[in-house]
Amino acid sequence: MVLLALRNITRNKKDSTIVIILIAVITFIFFIGNSVIGKAEISIRRAFIESITGDVTLQASGDITMNLFGANTPVIDEFFTIPVFPAYNTIIEMISAEPGIAGISSQISGRAFLDVPDFREPVLLSGIDAGNYFSLFPGIILEEGHFLADGEYGAMITQERANRIAEISGQRPYIAMPLLLTSGGDLGFSIREVPLVGIFRYQNPGQFMNEIILIDPQTVRELNAVQAASFIDTDNISLDLLWADMDDIFGGTFFFEDTINEAGFSADLLQEFLGETREEMSDIPFGGDWHFIILRLERRISAPAFIASLNRKLEPYGVTAVNWRTAAGSSAILILLLQALFNAGIVIVSIVGVIAIINILLISVLRRVREIGTLRAIGASDVYVRSLIYTENLLISLFAGLAGLAGGSLFVNWINRLNIHVTNDLIVSLLNGQVVQIDFLPHVAVFSLGIAVLLGLAATVYPVETAVRIEPVVAVRQG
Repeated sequence: MVLLALRNITRNKKDSTIVIILIAVITFIFFIGNSVIGKAEISIRRAFIESITGDVTLQASGDITMNLFGANTPVIDEFFTIPVFPAYNTIIEMISAEPGIAGISSQISGRAFLDVPDFREPVLLSGIDAGNYFSLFPGIILEEGHFLADGEYGAMITQERANRIAEISGQRPYIAMPLLLTSGGDLGFSIREVPLVGIFRYQNPGQFMNEIILIDPQTVRELNAVQAASFIDTDNISLDLLWADMDDIFGGTFFFEDTINEAGFSADLLQEFLGETREEMSDIPFGGDWHFIILRLERRISAPAFIASLNRKLEPYGVTAVNWRTAAGSSAILILLLQALFNAGIVIVSIVGVIAIINILLISVLRRVREIGTLRAIGASDVYVRSLIYTENLLISLFAGLAGLAGGSLFVNWINRLNIHVTNDLIVSLLNGQVVQIDFLPHVAVFSLGIAVLLGLAATVYPVETAVRIEPVVAVRQG
């Protein structure tokens, strides 16, 4: 049957060639587009998992999905406050006993303005558990100074930010240089000054990674204190203020006036009072020292399966485990959206192509009425006729798919040899470099070939049914 199908293909060269060209073009477009998107997906995934998000991120449950620095919904992100992590110690104990975890770290996030001489810009603050954070992320490369140590007071900025500061202010940041951070809200603002301890770069920088400052967590907590003011009971304070004079207000007598009167003010007394306050705050059920717990998994562990299993255990605690894409936010979600939009366009093109192929095959079948009628007259069954036509179009589709892949591979090699340089930060992050390089992805090639075969066979259904409905006598008479 294969030999007969090949003979029929060569006898109908014109129709076969048109079908091959149509399927090959669709395969070419699908292969090139998904190769570019696939390369971007791999680059973005590697960049975030090895530098910021880990494989799994644990966060407080809620109606709004969060990334490591805010809400994933841009409309509300500006007004969104990341909730504190509930039952932190309990969750740490639980996940520490989970098999397949290669590393655990924690993060508290914030936003502020960075001020150095003649330079001011908004920054993303990543308050990290420095004792184990850097062991999780090999994608963080130290350029100057040292990595932030556990319990150390200080901050690290990216090399790109250091270069930008030098370009704008004329002075390159140096180790131990003071960095002024300011955050504010409806209730007031906080200012903190921290020393610069290191300059680093991300091995695979994403779109917004260069905006991140790695900093000690206590500084972020202090800068976020404006948002924590809701824990303070202001009702009684406001009533006392109505009857207090200015000396009392600024003297701070509302909180420990009786103790001062009995023992007199001292540094030890103030320290004791602050210690008691901290103990009271520790009783808050949220336990809000951190915003996120970040996990790296062993290579043999499937992240989706691990997340599904872990979420069943975390549900009673108001905690949710999410994958790297959710934790990364818009940069990673954008790739998924681009892929969906591109393939939606391919579907539309494929539908148009299938309609065109159906018309061509239908005309080809009508031209072969006598041949098909003769086959059926000498005893060929409907199954045989169907099989013959399907075999012909399967061979055409395979050849067209291979031709499309060959053309796509040549195009990829040609683009790679051109060494095209790009400067757009988004494109650089998507391509994992400033030079355009498209990788040959075997799974994309196999899928593209499958699409070619599927198109060919789908376009064959109607012409085949038309062929088997031809009565032998009518076919011979028409021939």
